[in-house]
Amino acid sequence: MSGAKSLFAALLGAALAWPWAAEAASPECAASRAGMPDPAITLRLDNDLFGTERQDQGYTSGLLITSMSPNLADYRSDPCLPRVGRWLNRFFDWLQPGGFEQQNMVVTFGQSIFTPSDDLATELLVDDRPYAAALLFGIGYNARQGNDLRTTQVRFGILGPSARGKEVQANWHDWIGIETFHGWDHQLRDEPLLQLIKERMRRYAREGAAGEERWSQDFIVHWGGALGNYATYANVGAEWRIGWKLPDDFGSTPLRPAGENTAPARKGRQDRGWAGHIFGTVDARWVLHDITLDGNSWKDSHSVEKKDLVGDIGYGMAVTKGRWKLAFARYFRSYEFDGQKERPAFGSITISRKF
Repeated sequence: MSGAKSLFAALLGAALAWPWAAEAASPECAASRAGMPDPAITLRLDNDLFGTERQDQGYTSGLLITSMSPNLADYRSDPCLPRVGRWLNRFFDWLQPGGFEQQNMVVTFGQSIFTPSDDLATELLVDDRPYAAALLFGIGYNARQGNDLRTTQVRFGILGPSARGKEVQANWHDWIGIETFHGWDHQLRDEPLLQLIKERMRRYAREGAAGEERWSQDFIVHWGGALGNYATYANVGAEWRIGWKLPDDFGSTPLRPAGENTAPARKGRQDRGWAGHIFGTVDARWVLHDITLDGNSWKDSHSVEKKDLVGDIGYGMAVTKGRWKLAFARYFRSYEFDGQKERPAFGSITISRKF
């Protein structure tokens, strides 16, 4: 990614984080949320360069910026909610939880890029996945009760040349000194995207283990699904973590879209000083539709015969110090379509900061 693109990503992240941070600093918010977790901003970069040597295909690159509010009493008048958040929440009453001990709002912005395996071919590769790029903006809501989390997210966006995947990949390849792909003229065409995601998570840990200065472990299961023209699926999976002062949340750099909606720690359970842990995660999906493989919904386009069952397995580590968190992960995915030559593998780097 070029310096201009990196600067744009940094400015966008700051813009997403600023409303939460500004409201959290107000006297009204400080009084109502005394002792509660701070708002947070997370930047995640995915790339197959971090996966296996010389692999550059499939889900080849991704950027996701996640901005999370502090705990909210409601979604209309809470003093910690910025004005733009109150305005947006007028249109999403049907998504918002209620009656839980903790609830918060999440805003996301991301880009995903998909390519076939042959980077030099200029002709249409009919037996390989289509070139595709997607830009997605999401609004999500979390509801926590003890060690249970319910998350709902709606995502809007665009698929096709307007998502600027060709340009971003070319800049990134130029920056790292490798040749760019030659077949972007065959990418999927512009199409508006809409997706609703719902997921449940349950965390199993010894009471009092999180946040204490000792070694501990937990086990988090999840299940849910998504509906929309971007992707429709049902999924189930789990994550296991072990380390020093485990965070009181619901996962570390999860790959799933709803997995980004991890709730902050409960009152009195925020970590101090250094903490770190390792983790392993699995996710299995029954895929009914995937536009990046099935092609455009209402236009003629390239497509392949996708597989109905797809799985991911990953491992990594996370370190926190004060308001900062840094995590590295590596993921391996099963074959996604008939005739796929290699199993996808890619890595992920996540940086989080509380405000």
